[in-house]
Amino acid sequence: MKKTPLACLIWFLTLAPVFAAGDLPTADARFATAPMEQVELGQLLFYDPILSGNRGVACATCHDPEFGTSDGVSLSLGDGGVGRGVARAPDPDNLPEQRVPRNSPALFNLGADEFRSLFHDGRLEADSTEPTGFRTPLGSEMVAGFDSVLAAQAMFPVLSGDEMAGHYSENEISRAVRQGRLTDPQDGAWALIAARVGQLPGYRRRFDAVIGTERDIRFTDIANAIAAFVAFEWRADQSPFDKFLRGEADLAPDEKEGMALFYGRAGCSACHSGQFQTDQSFRAIAMPQIGPGKAAPFENHSRDTGRAEVTGAPEDMYRFRTPSLRNVTQTAPYSHAGAYATLRSVVVHHLDPVAALSAYDRRQAVLPDLPGAQDWRILDDPAEIAAIAAANELEPVNLNASEVDALLAFLGALTDEASLKGRLGVPESVPSGLTVGGR
Repeated sequence: MKKTPLACLIWFLTLAPVFAAGDLPTADARFATAPMEQVELGQLLFYDPILSGNRGVACATCHDPEFGTSDGVSLSLGDGGVGRGVARAPDPDNLPEQRVPRNSPALFNLGADEFRSLFHDGRLEADSTEPTGFRTPLGSEMVAGFDSVLAAQAMFPVLSGDEMAGHYSENEISRAVRQGRLTDPQDGAWALIAARVGQLPGYRRRFDAVIGTERDIRFTDIANAIAAFVAFEWRADQSPFDKFLRGEADLAPDEKEGMALFYGRAGCSACHSGQFQTDQSFRAIAMPQIGPGKAAPFENHSRDTGRAEVTGAPEDMYRFRTPSLRNVTQTAPYSHAGAYATLRSVVVHHLDPVAALSAYDRRQAVLPDLPGAQDWRILDDPAEIAAIAAANELEPVNLNASEVDALLAFLGALTDEASLKGRLGVPESVPSGLTVGGR
């Protein structure tokens, strides 16, 4: 049923004691657009394992639309894994060195203008003071030519041995990465990948329509095409909540109850604000740490201190990005390390983070078997647990089971069903002739 702006106002006024109408966002997000030739080219590149060192891992390996543009596991198996999603397993002939340290994030709405930094720790950010327009882990080695933060982000996984590059000495890409040759225009890892793509007639022909015929394909061209596809394919702004905000439809009673809690007493919107339920900032909420963590090559630990890895600031210890909640019912497991397998469990964690950390049930983790993995080093160390708990910023909130049910109903109203399928879908084949989506 269509809900007129006047009806919305009347409904807001009836809930004035619960929350203010001004607390609700507006449905006015702005999105990047690109020519369809570039979008369709990006679709092929996204599903083509040609970008990985051993030609076995595609972007879609860890960002599979069947799993809400993630992969259904807490921590991915990239290079050295075979299969998809929760069925992915180590290749006994090429075992992964370790799990990917952080949960594979969903890709919904990353083409919206408000997303100015990406990754769980925000280590890639738009920055007009930088010559390239971005602040990245590459520092002064970062090259110009990326159209957006999304384009720049899309191409960092190819430099990760655990994700796409492969083990040292396995291939020319992994060797370049291990030797620190990343952005060199002649023999850097990015240049080697671009040359691979440029040698395939099916790609050269499609790039001609996007960049012209007068120059070689550059790595930035590949990244820009993938970003154009992601922005187009997984735009998600047609949920019941969006339609409610625009006065186009009503919400169910339990969804309204959950919305009142979300924007009122439960305090969720203090961090999960804006149309896509993220303030684009970072919070420490005592999330359990599992897996290998984010140790530097010379370090031997499994902790992940999040934003502090980027800023070096003590106040940023254990802070991680506030995730968008769009299509959140479809993107489990949850948290930077995928510690929670169900949406209810991660909502309950937010109600009393320190208590939830101490009572964490390890059966919540969805971890494909990996010989030799030391997944519980942090949770087995009382000092590490205490440090995570001490950084917590959330005060406990008292909600009963029916109120949690209502919150979950509202979170369900953030689902854009059409976006889950994607607009172009999965291609039947890719120009390299390799397996679509990777092994």
